[in-house]
Amino acid sequence: MTRKETYTSVPGILRPFKEYLQTLQLKDGDQIVYYGCVGTCTPFIELLAVAIRGLHPEQVFVPLLDETNAKKIINVDDIGMQVSGGPARLNPKVLVIMGGLAMPNVPIKKGDVKALIRRHGNVKVIGVCFMSMFAKAGWLDTISFDMMIDATIDPVTVTWDV
Repeated sequence: MTRKETYTSVPGILRPFKEYLQTLQLKDGDQIVYYGCVGTCTPFIELLAVAIRGLHPEQVFVPLLDETNAKKIINVDDIGMQVSGGPARLNPKVLVIMGGLAMPNVPIKKGDVKALIRRHGNVKVIGVCFMSMFAKAGWLDTISFDMMIDATIDPVTVTWDV
């Protein structure tokens, strides 16, 4: 994979994600399916979904790799993009694999993700992780991403009054 550019902040995650998807010339309703951990990946998925809502894809969240629990991501007025609770039928053009799946103690193996990608055939695969999680988990020798976003959250400064 060739390094394109280094960005900063939240727009540094969202803009290149949108720009890459625009290069794919997806049609209205083409499906983007996000795979991630419930709770920890969900807010980041909803943030990515907001960035591309104007492209009019159908967006779907799959908890872990359990496609029987696929849920649509919809725009909620005055709130943003939210996982809806409605079931979704899968026909992806793009798979987005979240780095939370590679975290220790998550019951997903890189071979499981490779099999998922193979099962969906000719799709683009985007990886989104923080703090080099895919590299740390050793997934980069098995999973071939068409695009990867690896963001760093450092430093994290916390202050409060006691």
